[in-house]
Amino acid sequence: MSTQELFVAAARKCLRAGKKSLSVPQSLDLAAQVSAVDLGLKPALLYDSNGAGADQVQQYLSSLQSLQLVSKSLLTLDLNGNTLIVNPLTVRSNVERLFRENHVAVIDVCRSLEKPAIADPLRAELKSTTQQLLLLLRAFDQQEESEKPHRVGDESEHWNLCTVFGLLLGYPVAYWFDQTESFENCLSMTPLTVTTASATWRTDAAGHTFCLYSFSVPAVLLKAAQSNLENWRLRLQERFQQQNVLTDLRVCQSTVTLPSVCL
Repeated sequence: MSTQELFVAAARKCLRAGKKSLSVPQSLDLAAQVSAVDLGLKPALLYDSNGAGADQVQQYLSSLQSLQLVSKSLLTLDLNGNTLIVNPLTVRSNVERLFRENHVAVIDVCRSLEKPAIADPLRAELKSTTQQLLLLLRAFDQQEESEKPHRVGDESEHWNLCTVFGLLLGYPVAYWFDQTESFENCLSMTPLTVTTASATWRTDAAGHTFCLYSFSVPAVLLKAAQSNLENWRLRLQERFQQQNVLTDLRVCQSTVTLPSVCL
């Protein structure tokens, strides 16, 4: 079997939701994303291809590791029912660097605001969440390869998962809102600048083009977040040039306005 066929077979075998397995295109997209995480081009992947749970994703990852398609260092994280495939070293160093060098823009989108605003990343709630997240990530250094997902329970009960996902997934911007006030936001009918990075995953003689990153910034804050976006783009290009599995990196922007935005 070719490399792509091995990835597809593992996905279709392990990641069934009921009687339905992933399609071949879905399996190839997932394989490309996992390969990008393994290469350190993105810190983590939030699994949302279908309704497969953390145990199934762990089975899929273990299968890839036994076939030596990805490294043993990757792990599965179950965060309040949300499943991620994580590169522990990359995600920890990324979160530490983002806050040490202020390369992440935290955007306050509380419902009570007239428009989104840049938040202080050192405000008490954000600082506490970041410190707890780093403690969790550092603990992975002492953990050996596991056949079970790493489950995060009580310690994440008060985390704003929207912000945490932004940090874990390596975005240069992260949304935040006061959960004690409301889980709604002020992004309705707000023009959003969407940054998308795509690449081509090449194995054997075949190539599969996929979305490597996609995130948004309120257009009104684009200038304020520009240095964060530029630092992210330059770092991605630098890391991209250090590998030969993915090719044809493209970064583009578009603007969308939506009646409601779910975070």
